[in-house]
Amino acid sequence: MNTKEIKVHITEFNGASELPGEEQTLLQQAAESAAKSYAPYSEFHVGAAVLLENGEIICGSNQENAAYPAGLCAERVALFYANSKYPGVKVKTLAIAAFADHFILDKPISPCGTCRQVIAETENRQQSKIKILMQGESGPVNMTEGIENLLPLTFYEEKLKKK
Repeated sequence: MNTKEIKVHITEFNGASELPGEEQTLLQQAAESAAKSYAPYSEFHVGAAVLLENGEIICGSNQENAAYPAGLCAERVALFYANSKYPGVKVKTLAIAAFADHFILDKPISPCGTCRQVIAETENRQQSKIKILMQGESGPVNMTEGIENLLPLTFYEEKLKKK
């Protein structure tokens, strides 16, 4: 038997003010998008802002449905829209922000498992890592370079090949 250790790298900032201006702006746009979410069931509002290599910023927010699986997370809304509007343009940075109706979210919010897999597919397709910024309503901001830090045992297409 062998034991393997998996390490992840997350940088924690005391707040968005410690980030470069472009990343502060991206987090602010993610927070503004969270305010536009449709979250009557969870009352948990998430916004995402995607910075593309061409300088465009695409935003999205979570969209819920009474039939829960029919909803979409903010990250997937933004990433899918970015790829449909600008196919072939790489995603440089994904910023995620969130707040809740009945409590203060004072820790960074991270993507759900399905969104992590979509981020992995995006990185695989564009053959480059995405910087991911995560914040709550208050408190620290977390940053990581590449999805392998949030999804270390990623499922990639080569696992589907039968050759």
